[in-house]
Amino acid sequence: MHTKVRALASLAIAIVSFAARANAQHPAMPPGMTHDQHLAQLKKDADLKKRGGLAMGFDQDKTTHHFRLSSSGGAIEVGINDPADGASREQIRVHLAEIAAEFTRGVFDTPSATHGEVPPGVRTMQRRKNAIAYAYENTPDGGRVRITTPDRQARSAVHEFLRYQIREHATGDPLTVAKD
Repeated sequence: MHTKVRALASLAIAIVSFAARANAQHPAMPPGMTHDQHLAQLKKDADLKKRGGLAMGFDQDKTTHHFRLSSSGGAIEVGINDPADGASREQIRVHLAEIAAEFTRGVFDTPSATHGEVPPGVRTMQRRKNAIAYAYENTPDGGRVRITTPDRQARSAVHEFLRYQIREHATGDPLTVAKD
């Protein structure tokens, strides 16, 4: 009798474990999306994650991105998911310090490599680079690049760029401008 109970319990645990792994590997299909669209989105997400890891130099699954819009511009924030992951924290900090320096020079190769295309807003940000300031700072979990500009056209481009990042990385961050 105990053997049957243990066998059933083991089977139940195996089924729950399998279902959890299957769900983690293949998220539920959003309402209104066809199966083919869902598969295409999953491939796009996997490609973004792979390209992002190569371009940014850290594991995308070990980190969380946030993109904030503000009345003066916005911010790019990346933090570690595990407080004990000092290696990823350092990789984030190196990457974001490099991003701030590259963006200041009008170089947006990393976001283009990550997304496989030039993100919206980049061309204007390149043309208006002298009107935009990029400041890197450490955060407890990683780092942040603050983007500020008094120039309305540049700020519009920054917001377009950040909104694209929010959608592509599916961060769930607000698409509206927050007060500074």
